[in-house]
Amino acid sequence: MGGKKTDKNWPQYVVVVGCGRLGSLLAGLLSQAGSSVVIIDRDEASFALLAPEFSGFRITGDAVEMEILQRAKVHSADCLLAVTGEDNVNLMVAQVAHELFKVPRVMARVFDPRREAIYHAFGIETVSPTKLSADFFLATLEKGGEEKS
Repeated sequence: MGGKKTDKNWPQYVVVVGCGRLGSLLAGLLSQAGSSVVIIDRDEASFALLAPEFSGFRITGDAVEMEILQRAKVHSADCLLAVTGEDNVNLMVAQVAHELFKVPRVMARVFDPRREAIYHAFGIETVSPTKLSADFFLATLEKGGEEKS
């Protein structure tokens, strides 16, 4: 995903909630692609995971709190990515971004695939690493073990 994205559909302003392995990677890649990025995390130490070339803003705080979302200017965001390690936090933040702040595109990581229907009912796109992994394992098994490691 190299270079700046100039496509009009590419998000110009993105808020990433959660600065773990996934959030820090997404923030870095989006920043590198030319998006303005704000990343929020409760633990200031997690910002150490960001790439040195990350050019966005960091906000230490709990994204469940309205004040933190307002500081991040979520109302101006083209996209919000809720990627904390907690499904409940991701759902709550994504729902608030979608319903109250009217963010046009809201996506959330959800570990429990049984919860995806709840997110979808609120108009929130999801990525479930659990389901993606299960699908990959099953597809690999279906191939009959063509490749051995």
